[in-house]
Amino acid sequence: MRKRDVFINCPFSKDYQPLFQAIVFTTLRSGFVPRCALEVDDGSDNRFDKICRIIGECKLGVHDISKTELDPKSRLPRFNMPLELGLFLAAKKFGGSNQGRKKCLIFDREPYRYQKYMSDISGQDIHAHAGKSAVLIAELAAWLRAETKDPKVPGGRAINNEFLRFEKELPLLLNAIKLAKAELTFLDYRKLAENWITGNQP
Repeated sequence: MRKRDVFINCPFSKDYQPLFQAIVFTTLRSGFVPRCALEVDDGSDNRFDKICRIIGECKLGVHDISKTELDPKSRLPRFNMPLELGLFLAAKKFGGSNQGRKKCLIFDREPYRYQKYMSDISGQDIHAHAGKSAVLIAELAAWLRAETKDPKVPGGRAINNEFLRFEKELPLLLNAIKLAKAELTFLDYRKLAENWITGNQP
Protein backbone atom coordinates (compact mmCIF):
# COMPACT_ATOMS: atom_id res chain seq x y z
CA MET A 1 0.00 0.00 0.00
CA ARG A 2 1.41 3.37 -1.04
CA LYS A 3 0.79 6.13 1.49
CA ARG A 4 0.85 8.90 -1.15
CA ASP A 5 -1.62 7.22 -3.53
CA VAL A 6 -5.21 8.48 -3.44
CA PHE A 7 -8.03 6.42 -4.93
CA ILE A 8 -10.62 8.66 -6.59
CA ASN A 9 -14.13 7.25 -6.69
CA CYS A 10 -16.49 9.66 -8.41
CA PRO A 11 -18.73 10.00 -11.47
CA PHE A 12 -16.88 10.17 -14.78
CA SER A 13 -19.82 11.82 -16.54
CA LYS A 14 -19.39 15.03 -18.53
CA ASP A 15 -21.39 17.12 -16.06
CA TYR A 16 -19.14 16.06 -13.18
CA GLN A 17 -15.89 16.71 -15.11
CA PRO A 18 -15.08 20.09 -13.46
CA LEU A 19 -15.28 18.53 -9.98
CA PHE A 20 -13.28 15.47 -11.06
CA GLN A 21 -10.54 17.69 -12.45
CA ALA A 22 -10.60 19.76 -9.25
CA ILE A 23 -10.01 16.58 -7.24
CA VAL A 24 -7.11 15.52 -9.46
CA PHE A 25 -5.47 18.96 -9.36
CA THR A 26 -5.87 19.39 -5.58
CA THR A 27 -4.51 15.90 -4.93
CA LEU A 28 -1.41 16.63 -7.02
CA ARG A 29 -0.91 20.11 -5.55
CA SER A 30 -1.05 18.64 -2.06
CA GLY A 31 1.79 16.26 -2.86
CA PHE A 32 -0.19 13.08 -3.52
CA VAL A 33 -0.78 10.79 -6.52
CA PRO A 34 -4.36 10.60 -7.86
CA ARG A 35 -5.43 7.12 -8.97
CA CYS A 36 -8.66 5.86 -10.51
CA ALA A 37 -10.13 3.19 -12.75
CA LEU A 38 -9.44 5.35 -15.84
CA GLU A 39 -5.67 5.00 -15.48
CA VAL A 40 -5.58 1.58 -17.20
CA ASP A 41 -7.28 0.81 -20.51
CA ASP A 42 -6.74 -2.91 -20.93
CA GLY A 43 -9.51 -5.03 -22.42
CA SER A 44 -7.96 -8.15 -20.91
CA ASP A 45 -8.15 -6.70 -17.37
CA ASN A 46 -11.41 -7.33 -15.51
CA ARG A 47 -12.77 -3.95 -14.35
CA PHE A 48 -13.77 -5.16 -10.89
CA ASP A 49 -10.35 -6.76 -10.35
CA LYS A 50 -8.65 -3.57 -11.54
CA ILE A 51 -10.62 -1.44 -9.08
CA CYS A 52 -9.85 -3.84 -6.22
CA ARG A 53 -6.15 -3.76 -7.12
CA ILE A 54 -6.01 0.04 -7.16
CA ILE A 55 -7.92 0.28 -3.88
CA GLY A 56 -5.47 -2.19 -2.34
CA GLU A 57 -2.54 0.00 -3.39
CA CYS A 58 -3.97 3.28 -2.05
CA LYS A 59 -3.83 4.34 1.58
CA LEU A 60 -6.23 7.23 0.96
CA GLY A 61 -9.54 7.48 -0.85
CA VAL A 62 -11.80 10.31 -2.03
CA HIS A 63 -15.37 9.16 -2.62
CA ASP A 64 -18.15 11.29 -4.08
CA ILE A 65 -21.56 9.63 -3.73
CA SER A 66 -23.52 12.70 -4.86
CA LYS A 67 -24.69 11.42 -8.26
CA THR A 68 -28.05 9.88 -7.47
CA GLU A 69 -30.03 11.09 -10.51
CA LEU A 70 -31.67 8.52 -12.76
CA ASP A 71 -29.95 7.72 -16.03
CA PRO A 72 -32.00 9.29 -18.86
CA LYS A 73 -31.98 6.06 -20.89
CA SER A 74 -32.27 3.30 -18.29
CA ARG A 75 -34.25 5.34 -15.74
CA LEU A 76 -32.06 3.77 -13.06
CA PRO A 77 -29.43 5.35 -10.78
CA ARG A 78 -25.71 4.55 -11.04
CA PHE A 79 -24.46 2.40 -8.16
CA ASN A 80 -20.74 2.31 -8.99
CA MET A 81 -19.76 4.96 -6.44
CA PRO A 82 -21.47 3.33 -3.42
CA LEU A 83 -20.07 -0.05 -4.50
CA GLU A 84 -16.50 1.26 -4.68
CA LEU A 85 -16.90 3.05 -1.34
CA GLY A 86 -18.07 -0.25 0.11
CA LEU A 87 -14.99 -2.01 -1.31
CA PHE A 88 -12.70 0.62 0.23
CA LEU A 89 -14.37 0.37 3.65
CA ALA A 90 -14.27 -3.44 3.46
CA ALA A 91 -10.55 -3.37 2.66
CA LYS A 92 -9.99 -1.21 5.74
CA LYS A 93 -12.19 -3.44 7.90
CA PHE A 94 -11.06 -6.88 6.79
CA GLY A 95 -7.72 -6.34 5.03
CA GLY A 96 -5.40 -6.78 7.99
CA SER A 97 -3.23 -4.30 9.88
CA ASN A 98 -1.72 -2.70 6.75
CA GLN A 99 -5.03 -2.06 4.96
CA GLY A 100 -6.52 -1.02 8.29
CA ARG A 101 -4.50 2.21 8.05
CA LYS A 102 -6.67 3.40 5.16
CA LYS A 103 -8.45 6.75 5.45
CA CYS A 104 -11.12 8.24 3.25
CA LEU A 105 -13.00 11.46 2.59
CA ILE A 106 -16.64 11.11 1.53
CA PHE A 107 -18.47 13.83 -0.39
CA ASP A 108 -22.13 14.46 -1.09
CA ARG A 109 -23.88 17.57 -2.44
CA GLU A 110 -25.74 18.45 0.76
CA PRO A 111 -25.21 17.63 4.45
CA TYR A 112 -27.17 14.59 5.66
CA ARG A 113 -28.75 13.97 2.23
CA TYR A 114 -26.93 10.61 2.01
CA GLN A 115 -28.89 9.36 5.05
CA LYS A 116 -31.97 9.09 2.83
CA TYR A 117 -30.39 6.68 0.36
CA MET A 118 -27.38 5.13 2.16
CA SER A 119 -28.30 5.08 5.84
CA ASP A 120 -25.77 2.32 6.70
CA ILE A 121 -22.97 4.91 6.63
CA SER A 122 -24.82 7.39 8.84
CA GLY A 123 -22.01 7.09 11.38
CA GLN A 124 -19.45 8.40 8.89
CA ASP A 125 -18.38 12.04 8.60
CA ILE A 126 -19.64 13.26 5.22
CA HIS A 127 -18.47 16.51 3.60
CA ALA A 128 -20.78 18.58 1.40
CA HIS A 129 -19.48 20.38 -1.70
CA ALA A 130 -22.77 21.87 -2.98
CA GLY A 131 -21.66 21.03 -6.52
CA LYS A 132 -19.01 23.78 -6.39
CA SER A 133 -15.36 23.08 -7.16
CA ALA A 134 -14.11 25.84 -4.83
CA VAL A 135 -15.92 24.25 -1.87
CA LEU A 136 -14.68 20.77 -2.80
CA ILE A 137 -11.09 22.03 -3.14
CA ALA A 138 -11.22 23.72 0.27
CA GLU A 139 -12.50 20.55 1.96
CA LEU A 140 -10.11 18.20 0.15
CA ALA A 141 -7.08 20.45 0.58
CA ALA A 142 -7.64 20.69 4.34
CA TRP A 143 -8.00 16.92 4.63
CA LEU A 144 -4.86 16.19 2.61
CA ARG A 145 -2.87 18.91 4.38
CA ALA A 146 -3.62 17.23 7.71
CA GLU A 147 -2.41 13.95 6.25
CA THR A 148 0.83 15.23 4.71
CA LYS A 149 1.82 17.57 7.58
CA ASP A 150 3.89 19.51 5.03
CA PRO A 151 3.95 23.26 5.80
CA LYS A 152 4.71 24.01 2.14
CA VAL A 153 1.32 22.72 1.02
CA PRO A 154 -0.99 25.75 0.55
CA GLY A 155 -4.56 26.11 1.73
CA GLY A 156 -7.68 25.51 -0.31
CA ARG A 157 -8.15 29.12 -1.38
CA ALA A 158 -4.64 29.30 -2.86
CA ILE A 159 -5.04 25.91 -4.56
CA ASN A 160 -8.38 26.98 -6.03
CA ASN A 161 -6.76 30.11 -7.50
CA GLU A 162 -4.04 27.96 -9.05
CA PHE A 163 -6.64 25.51 -10.37
CA LEU A 164 -8.54 28.32 -12.09
CA ARG A 165 -5.30 29.57 -13.67
CA PHE A 166 -4.44 26.08 -14.88
CA GLU A 167 -7.91 25.52 -16.34
CA LYS A 168 -7.66 28.86 -18.16
CA GLU A 169 -4.28 27.86 -19.65
CA LEU A 170 -5.32 24.28 -20.45
CA PRO A 171 -6.48 24.98 -24.05
CA LEU A 172 -3.05 26.45 -24.84
CA LEU A 173 -1.31 23.47 -23.23
CA LEU A 174 -3.43 21.09 -25.28
CA ASN A 175 -2.76 23.04 -28.45
CA ALA A 176 1.00 22.83 -27.80
CA ILE A 177 0.88 19.03 -27.79
CA LYS A 178 -1.69 18.86 -30.63
CA LEU A 179 -4.36 17.27 -28.48
CA ALA A 180 -8.07 18.10 -28.76
CA LYS A 181 -9.98 18.58 -25.52
CA ALA A 182 -12.28 15.71 -26.46
CA GLU A 183 -9.22 13.44 -26.65
CA LEU A 184 -7.98 14.34 -23.15
CA THR A 185 -7.65 11.23 -20.98
CA PHE A 186 -7.21 10.97 -17.22
CA LEU A 187 -3.50 10.25 -17.63
CA ASP A 188 -3.12 13.19 -20.03
CA TYR A 189 -4.80 15.55 -17.57
CA ARG A 190 -2.80 14.24 -14.63
CA LYS A 191 0.49 14.69 -16.48
CA LEU A 192 -0.38 18.19 -17.74
CA ALA A 193 -1.46 19.29 -14.26
CA GLU A 194 1.63 17.76 -12.67
CA ASN A 195 3.95 19.54 -15.13
CA TRP A 196 2.09 22.84 -14.69
CA ILE A 197 2.28 22.63 -10.90
CA THR A 198 6.02 21.84 -11.04
CA GLY A 199 6.67 24.72 -13.45
CA ASN A 200 4.71 27.26 -11.44
CA GLN A 201 6.25 26.71 -8.02
CA PRO A 202 8.09 29.73 -6.52
